Amino acid sequence: MTQAPLSTGMGPIGDTWWPAPAKLNLLLRVVGRRQDGYHLLQTVFQFLDFGDRLRFRLRDDGQVRRLVELAGVPEARDLVVRAARLLQEEAGITLGADIELDKRLPMGGGLGGGSSDAATTLVVLNKIWRAGLSTEHLAELGLTLGADVPVFVRGVSAWGEGVGEHLTPVELPEPWFLVLVPGCEVPTADIFGDPDLTRDSPRITIRDFLAGRVENDCIPVVCRRFPEVAEAMDWLAQPRLTGTGACVFAVFASEADALRVKEAAAGRYQAFVARGVNHSPLLKMVEQ
Repeated sequence: MTQAPLSTGMGPIGDTWWPAPAKLNLLLRVVGRRQDGYHLLQTVFQFLDFGDRLRFRLRDDGQVRRLVELAGVPEARDLVVRAARLLQEEAGITLGADIELDKRLPMGGGLGGGSSDAATTLVVLNKIWRAGLSTEHLAELGLTLGADVPVFVRGVSAWGEGVGEHLTPVELPEPWFLVLVPGCEVPTADIFGDPDLTRDSPRITIRDFLAGRVENDCIPVVCRRFPEVAEAMDWLAQPRLTGTGACVFAVFASEADALRVKEAAAGRYQAFVARGVNHSPLLKMVEQ
């Protein structure tokens, strides 16, 4: 028999907004390819204190429904809905949920919005449905939805290898970032399918990264295929690309410095300033 839902201690469950933080890839190297076509990567994930938000209203009839349409994403393909139904099936849950998504991250931006939304759904519904799955179990479920979901489930900045699922926690500086959003979406599959993508970069170590190795092997292909990204990188001093893009970012020692550049970008680019954090704001809420 399914347990009764758990109160969060934060007011009515349906009134609580749960964070789905963005991530940046501070490094992205393509070091090989598996026989199934998936690329082998070395990357570094760091969370931002900004992202999407979700809230959940419990249902007694077992249905999972999304309350907000997502342009171009049918409900059956929505990672949030798929995550909830996957958890139901895995844990034998008879409860359902209405799910409201406040989408603040751009799609196709390389910020991990869809993966983070799915991870928040798994983590929060596991709590309020009292499903009882471990973090490791949730991460394994998340991997079936997308390679970036496990890092959001675990909620700590990490060095990633494999397809991104082999994670080693790392403590990173927590600077301020300015993120520019070019006016395009970059489909990850298109970049990894491009014949010109470098697929044999030599492996490096975490120590190499901490010493300043921050290259992204996807930049030449992304900039060739998406001029908007190339222009944003030309405009921003010391630019870096997160994941396969489209978002471009730069690192600042202070919020004030980042905000000055954001002000200069006004009218040219959509942009936001956020703090890098080593521990996901979602986990902090869940552990309360």
